[in-house]
Amino acid sequence: MPPGKAQAGPHPERSPQQRQQGPERSALLVSSLRYTASSLFSVFFPSDCRICSLPLTNISRLPVCPECLDTMARFQGRTCAICGERMFSFSDEAGEQLCGECLAEQPAFRKASAYGSYDAGLRELIHLLKYDRIRTAARVLGRMLAEAVTDLRQEFDIHDAVVIPVPLHSSKLHSRGFNQSELIAEAGLKGAPELRVMKLRPQLLKRVRATESQVGLTREQRQANVRGAFAVTVPDEVRGKNILVVDDVLTTGTTVGECARVLRKAGAAGVWVATVARVMKPEMTAALEPLEAEEALAMSAHAG
Repeated sequence: MPPGKAQAGPHPERSPQQRQQGPERSALLVSSLRYTASSLFSVFFPSDCRICSLPLTNISRLPVCPECLDTMARFQGRTCAICGERMFSFSDEAGEQLCGECLAEQPAFRKASAYGSYDAGLRELIHLLKYDRIRTAARVLGRMLAEAVTDLRQEFDIHDAVVIPVPLHSSKLHSRGFNQSELIAEAGLKGAPELRVMKLRPQLLKRVRATESQVGLTREQRQANVRGAFAVTVPDEVRGKNILVVDDVLTTGTTVGECARVLRKAGAAGVWVATVARVMKPEMTAALEPLEAEEALAMSAHAG
């Protein structure tokens, strides 16, 4: 043995208390680092919730506080069995209850399901994605869409279903940079393992004509406005299939109804609709123009 060098002996056995302290110290270190990072983020990158304007206390890629997200609950009122419109009176007769419009003329889709009412925080969250281009909102909206899709699972076999987002016209797609309905659909299917068997095929439906604003139009004018605006690109992949059309918001159902009509004409076995939100008519009135005007003002403001 070289002089001045002591022989290395075996490492002493660690006591159970010392072995337990190791993970505790690691957890304490991780917690300390997270707190430091959060503090630095708050100091150097101050931000407020884009819905309630209160300061955000946690690091998040989505500038919305958990409290605002918690308020975006599912709609619990009675709705039409086909289009999902709010209904204020039900008959005592057994069977499905339909709204006046669906009784007068049933839409081309078999049933529409929405997560919530298009108001308050949910409307603002959709605006963050569509107009402020905060794409991280798509993941939360996708989870909501998945719940709406789950309501339709008894309607058709999801293993053979094709999911088609409502397409944007090329001019709007170019200016916005993305189709919000496609982002939401992709996030919804990815986040719900039981829905991943459904095939997302956005390229099967194309918007071939730009449409005018629907604000202030009658039902007949709305239908004429979107007539011929969509076309199926590969009929062979639609024929005989169950189709789920998805969108961010259903207002009057005219747009998704035209999509369903075109898909059924191409041979689809059936068409269903799922959206994150639905514009619900105020009690005892069918007036929708104020809400649509608000939407138009929001688009104008964000575009500027």
